[in-house]
Amino acid sequence: MKRLLRHFHGGLRLPEHKKISMQELISEAPIPPRLILPLQQHIGEPAESLVSIGERVLKGQMIAEAKSFVSVPVHASTSGRIICIENRPIPHPSGLNAPCIILEADGKDETIDMQAHDYHHMEPAELRHLLRDAGIVGLGGAGFPSFIKLNPGPGNRVNTLLLNGAECEPYITCDAMLMQQRPHEIIKGLLVMKQALQAEHCIIAVEDNKRLAYTTLVNALEEHQPHKIEIIQVPTLYPTGGEKQLIKVVTGVEVPANNRPVNVGIVCHNVATAAAVYDATQGQPLISRVVTVTGDAVKHPRNLQVRFGTPFRFLLDQCGFDERAEIDLIMGGPLMGFKIADQQVPVIKTSNCVLSLKREPRRPAMPCIRCADCVLVCPVQLLPQQLYWYARAQDFDRIQDYHLFDCIECGACAYVCPSHIPLVNYYRFAKTEIWAQEEEKKKADLARQRHEFRQYRLERGKKENEERRQRKKELLKKTGNKSDDRDAQKTAIEAAMARVQARRAEQEQQRKNTDNLNLAQKKVIEEIEARRKKTND
Repeated sequence: MKRLLRHFHGGLRLPEHKKISMQELISEAPIPPRLILPLQQHIGEPAESLVSIGERVLKGQMIAEAKSFVSVPVHASTSGRIICIENRPIPHPSGLNAPCIILEADGKDETIDMQAHDYHHMEPAELRHLLRDAGIVGLGGAGFPSFIKLNPGPGNRVNTLLLNGAECEPYITCDAMLMQQRPHEIIKGLLVMKQALQAEHCIIAVEDNKRLAYTTLVNALEEHQPHKIEIIQVPTLYPTGGEKQLIKVVTGVEVPANNRPVNVGIVCHNVATAAAVYDATQGQPLISRVVTVTGDAVKHPRNLQVRFGTPFRFLLDQCGFDERAEIDLIMGGPLMGFKIADQQVPVIKTSNCVLSLKREPRRPAMPCIRCADCVLVCPVQLLPQQLYWYARAQDFDRIQDYHLFDCIECGACAYVCPSHIPLVNYYRFAKTEIWAQEEEKKKADLARQRHEFRQYRLERGKKENEERRQRKKELLKKTGNKSDDRDAQKTAIEAAMARVQARRAEQEQQRKNTDNLNLAQKKVIEEIEARRKKTND
C-alpha cells in the first residue's frame, strides 16, 4: 500500500546543480602530508588529547578521548607522528581558532587491529557504547553524537526509525552517491540502529529526484527481508531534509516546539550516519567521510572519500581549482552553509560539502518593503519580518516571544527577499547574543550564589564562635563552683594534718621531758600508764 505523504508549510523549489558532481563514482582522496585534527568536530564538549608531541600513532587509534557526556573521541586518520598540538583555524561560522592535533603522515597508512562485532547479540547499551568509542556523530550536518540520539531515555518508546536520504540543498550529492554505491552498508547500519533503539518500524526517505539511489536501495532491500523496512520517495522541495519537516511529510506527525522527535516516538538519522554505524560494528572508527567538492570555480567537481584533517585547499587542488579566481569558499550548501575565510581549514566530521563559487558583486540590502514573501516560504511558520525588526533593534526579550529558536536557519526567507536583506545573519546574531547573555547571567548567578554562601559561612562562623564562647563561659562558671568545694576540702585536710602534727609534736615533747627521769620516777609513770590502760580496757 502506498504511503500517504503530507506537506509542510512553505518551502522552495531551487535550481539543483547536482549533476555536475555525479558524473563519476566516489573515489579515495589522497592523504595530505599533514592532517589537522580539531579536538571538537561535533556538537558538545571537545575531546581531550591522549597523545604527546613526537608520539607515533596508527590509523584508527584514539588520540583524544571524550570526558563529557555530550562528546565523542577523535581518532588518527592515518599513521604518522604527532608534531604539535596548538590552536589552528577550524571550519566554524565564527572563524576563530581552536585546539588541534597536527599529524604528520608517514605514508605507510598502518592500521590498528580492528575487531568486528556481531550486533545481533549485543544489548542496546553495549551498542551505544561501541558507537561512542567509534566517534560516530550525525553526518547530515549537525554533528550531534549518535549514541545519545540512539538512547530514547526512560518513558520514551520509539515506534519509527526514519533514515534521511532527502539531501535537499543544491550542489550537495554525497548522500545520493553513497546510496547508489553502498546501499547494503546503509541498510545494515539501519538495522544496527533499530537494535539500539528497539524500534518497531524503519523508513528510508529519498527525494524523488534521486531515482537511481531509490532503485538501488529497493534492490538491496530484497536481501534483508523480512525486516520491517520501508523505502519511500518524497517530493523534491527545500528544506525537506530538515528533521521536523521530513517527519511531517512522511508520518504526518508535527513535532511540537521545544520538543524532540523521540518525544513523539520517532528518531531520525542520516543515511551516511547509518553507513558509519555499520563500519563501527566492523571495528572501524569514524576517520573519513564522503565530501562533495563542487561549484562553478571547480573544474572537476566530484565526490571524494576524505580523511578527516585534510585541508580544504588540498581538496580544491585535487579537483582543478583555479587559485587566481576570486571565490566564496563555503562549507555546506549555498543556503545553510557558511563562508570559510582560511582555505587551510580541515575537513571534519560535519563537512559534507566544499563549495567554491565565483564571487559575484554584493547587492546592497534595501529597506524591507513588507511583501511577506518570507512568511509564505518559512517552513516553521514563523514571522521572519518581525524577527528581523527585533534582531535589528536588539530587542532580545521580544524576539523570543516570536519563537526565534524555532528557526532552523534554512535561508529560504533570505533567498526570496526582494530587498536582499541577509535575514539569517540577523537571526544568528540574535541567537548568539541571547546565548551570551544567558551565559553571563549564569556566571552572575553563580557569583551571587558564591557571595551569598560566603556571607552565610561568615554569619554561621560568628554564630558558632558566639555559641562556643557561651558554652565556655558556662563551663567556667561550673568549674568555679567546683573549685570552691575543692578549696574547702583542701582547708579541712590541712587542718587535720596540722592537728596530727601538733599531737606528734606534743608526744615528741613528752618523750623529751621523760628522758632525764630517774628509775623511781619512771616506775611511777609506768604504773600510772598501766592503770590508765587498764581503766580504758
